[in-house]
Amino acid sequence: MAINVIVPESARKTYANWHFAPAVQHDDLIFFSGVVGHGESAEEEFRSAWASLGETLAAAGVGYEDIIDTTLYIVDLQKHVAAMSKAQDEFIKEPYPASTWIGITELVIPGARAEIKVVARKP
Repeated sequence: MAINVIVPESARKTYANWHFAPAVQHDDLIFFSGVVGHGESAEEEFRSAWASLGETLAAAGVGYEDIIDTTLYIVDLQKHVAAMSKAQDEFIKEPYPASTWIGITELVIPGARAEIKVVARKP
């Protein structure tokens, strides 16, 4: 069975230029590529990333409540943990998904402070 590639309109250029899908679905699981945000402050950047993820969730026919696992890659983790927690709480509600937070030195986008990767299930 082939995977179902999910590419919202806002990500068509990224899909074509960087050669990866924003998400792929296999059976009832949807695997999302990492998302980075934009903003002057860490909190704005993280909020932007969560909002951007929402576009791909919607294109897949699911919402934040369908996320079953999150992996957060954060540059200078201890410095940014409070800002990420605050931003995440605007989007993720109970029951909370499984979650892993990983401190890293850099991301592929210069200056980016975090990348959010999730797995969701389609009910």
